[in-house]
Parts: sequence; C-alpha cells; structure tokens
Amino acid sequence: MSAALLVIDVQESFRHASYWSEEGLEAYLAKQNALIAAFVAAGLPVVRVFHCDEGQPRFSHFSRASGLVVPLAGSRPEATHTVYKQVHSALVDTDLPAWLRAHDVQKLVVSGIRTEQCCETTTRHGSDLGFQVDYVTEATLTFAMQHANGRRYTPDEIKERTELVLSGRFARICSVADVLAELPVTA
Repeated sequence: MSAALLVIDVQESFRHASYWSEEGLEAYLAKQNALIAAFVAAGLPVVRVFHCDEGQPRFSHFSRASGLVVPLAGSRPEATHTVYKQVHSALVDTDLPAWLRAHDVQKLVVSGIRTEQCCETTTRHGSDLGFQVDYVTEATLTFAMQHANGRRYTPDEIKERTELVLSGRFARICSVADVLAELPVTA
C-alpha cells in the first residue's frame, strides 16, 4: 500500500504565537525528522503542509507575507509536494486529495503541529475520504490549553485525549517505530 507522510504546519509561525512553548520540542523534532528521513530513504512522498491566515491581522505571523510560513528551524525541510491551507484540514480547498489520488496514495501518515487541531482534523477528514490513516502522536506537538472552567490541560493530556477519540474510528495510533517497521527497504 502506497503511503505519504503529511508534515502538517511545522512552521516558524508558531514561534510567534502567544502560546508557543519549547516544552517537548526537542523530542518532537527528533521523531518528526526520523519519519521524514525514513520516507525520503524509502522513496515515498513527504507532503509539507503550511497554514496561512491571509487577511487576518491577529494572526499575521501565519501570513505568507510575514516570511514565517517556512519550515520550523530544526525540522528537515524535504518535501515532495507542498500545500498551503487556510482551514484546519489539509484536505479542504487544496489540491492535496487530487494529488494523493494521482500518486496512488492509500495511506496517510499524519504528523506535525498541533496534535488536537490541524493534525486531528486532517486525520478525521482523511478517514472520511477513504484513506487509511496512521496517526503518529509522538511526531506531533501541541501546547497547554485552559478550559473555560479554569482547568489547565497539559500537552500530554491533550495528546491522550486525541488518541482516545481517533483510535479505531478514524486512525490507527502508531509510534514512529511502528511506521518505520512497515516502510519498504530500499537497496
């Protein structure tokens, strides 16, 4: 089965967001880069997705004009295909679904920033479009959030909740090791 790695919103824009935190960044980048390197070595597509909020001044760091819609420092920059999106799902109002089908991709391997937002939304959408989806939680990054009731959720709690709602319904939850073990070996 042909697979493509989606590297969602791994971009410098996040360093300028009010909620940015370096917590977990080093471990995340190691996992993300391992996936990218393995897909490149296997000759499988790496799709780099960038979020762009054009015309929304409060999110100017996500505008292409900001110069920040580029790979996050420390992230391997390789990409077979690049997509610019303006909504949460990388599969809405982009050429990505057609590109994936034209390249006979049946499995999406989801990674990137933010675990519960664009990564989760793309996962659900991909499943609904008929793709098999592997969600690699350890190759996603998110940030602490506070509920309206005052409770603060840690990145680990958000990741656990995301796995709970995706597993078995929209995706297979995998580790980087799981994905690497299934990639074809190139000579």
